Amino acid sequence: MSLTVLGLSGALTHDPSAALYIDGKLVAAAEEERFVRDKHAKNRMPYESARFCLDFAGIKPKDVDVVAIPFAPISLADKARWHYAKRYWYAPDRGLDAILMGNRRFYRYRRRIQWCLQQLGFDLKKVELVPVEHHLAHASSAYHCSAFKQKTAIMGIDGKGEYATTFFGWGENGKIHKIKEFYDPDSLGGLYGALTEFLGFDMLDGEYKVMGMAPYGDAEKYDFSRLAKFENGELVINTDYANVIGFRRYKENGKGYYFSPKLIDWLGPKREGDIADDPYIHYAASIQKLFEDLALQMMDYYLGDILRETGKLAFAGGGALNVKLNQKIIARPEVKELFVQPASGDSGTAVGAASYVSHGRGVPVEKMEHVYLGPSYTNEEVIAACAKHAARPVWQRIEAVPERIARILAAGQPVAWFQGRMEFGPRALGGRSILGCPSAPGVADRINEQIKFRERWRPFCPSMLDTVGPQMLQTEHPSPFMTFTFEVAEEWKSRVPEVVHEDGTARAQVLRREFNPRYYDLMVELEKLTGNGVALNTSLNRRGEPMICSPTDALNMFFGSDLQYLIMEDILVVKDGADVALGLA
Repeated sequence: MSLTVLGLSGALTHDPSAALYIDGKLVAAAEEERFVRDKHAKNRMPYESARFCLDFAGIKPKDVDVVAIPFAPISLADKARWHYAKRYWYAPDRGLDAILMGNRRFYRYRRRIQWCLQQLGFDLKKVELVPVEHHLAHASSAYHCSAFKQKTAIMGIDGKGEYATTFFGWGENGKIHKIKEFYDPDSLGGLYGALTEFLGFDMLDGEYKVMGMAPYGDAEKYDFSRLAKFENGELVINTDYANVIGFRRYKENGKGYYFSPKLIDWLGPKREGDIADDPYIHYAASIQKLFEDLALQMMDYYLGDILRETGKLAFAGGGALNVKLNQKIIARPEVKELFVQPASGDSGTAVGAASYVSHGRGVPVEKMEHVYLGPSYTNEEVIAACAKHAARPVWQRIEAVPERIARILAAGQPVAWFQGRMEFGPRALGGRSILGCPSAPGVADRINEQIKFRERWRPFCPSMLDTVGPQMLQTEHPSPFMTFTFEVAEEWKSRVPEVVHEDGTARAQVLRREFNPRYYDLMVELEKLTGNGVALNTSLNRRGEPMICSPTDALNMFFGSDLQYLIMEDILVVKDGADVALGLA
């Protein structure tokens, strides 16, 4: 059976994306932010990303059988809308709206998607538009993409979808069964987001900064248990403090936050600036511990039996990007293998909605083994971008790229690395990366000074050869997507200090050559020069900007930073004053 499914996300006004399945194969997937150069592409539709997917596959809108969207109407017979109204009793207008007009957001979103499809050339009378519940899309993006054959426990934790915030279920023979959902405002992801705002970061963007700050603090100093509890199978967030709406919100300079003034009364003023200081480092440690404790309690309660039976767990939703929680999950004796959807946030629901529909129509999807699903560019396109660029780049086409670039890295210089297809999801995995040599003293500081300008307490991460992973991380557990942290073996902490975090862990990508041969070969060359088949890897972008997509984006970023070397395919761009001989000798 032939089936072409286009998944489109963006239902929750952020992170629109597109993913295209043809006969069960994920042919292309990309996030809108990369094309429009606007982080999270808020309030946009996935127009450019959908157009890319169609163009890449060489198909026309008429060739698409189904468009799947990760947002669906929720029946009034379902308890979700009643739960929302009851828990938001202090905002009766919202409660009434949930009961009387509870699917208004769905209809508004569907209209916007239909408009987007028309702009792309779709005939709305001929294409089938299928809504998939938001958390089912997350669940499918984890379970179906894991290709686990055994009965699989499925967990979804995020802010919220239509009304659901948390999902527990299982998958068997390609079918997803729901066990339990929690509903807004009882959201563990929402609570972490509220504390992210209190700690001075933006929700959707700053949660991983809180996670990076947490190891510097002491979780025992402050008891955060008043914020949430899990008892008798129910998660309850204390909405005196967080997950609040309307007049309960703390307001500052005209902006309302997801926490209340009562939180300020308890913990003091909201954090400002880039310094990780007392008491905020302890608050970060405390919310991280509460998040981990409650997530593990819920997992045990609803999924424990399944995990003891087969040991397989699939996890998605924004909460699945919490790599410290994932480390704790893998450490559980009953968990044999954890698959985390690499694009666990809402961009990944484009994949999930499409995979759910594909499976439902009898076309199982392939295992997701890599994220190199975006656009790629030829040497000729790179040269054309250089020729047009206002900075008039000095470039040269070079041979033996991995060998030459390894030499620059081993000399302690960072390199902007632009190769092959762009990654889908938030992690740079050797397609659009800034690389450094993790044994070169001070390289992380150099990257921060030259381009990233990020908070120094945030760790940089390693990519490594699959021959190195088991030695350095002391485990055979697959880690292709930087979705887990692992304890680093003692010997390796001194060998690659630039990629080991304060708590002795590393968020690692363990690469198999078949998925990115050139990046793998670069690390082989680094191993020859330094003894370590490991690269420091961070995303190719400036602070506050989306990851680079095109050669022109890369050149704009390169000339807006102090980086000295940029390699795009076989084209090496160097700045005046850089040691050209390093790359060309």
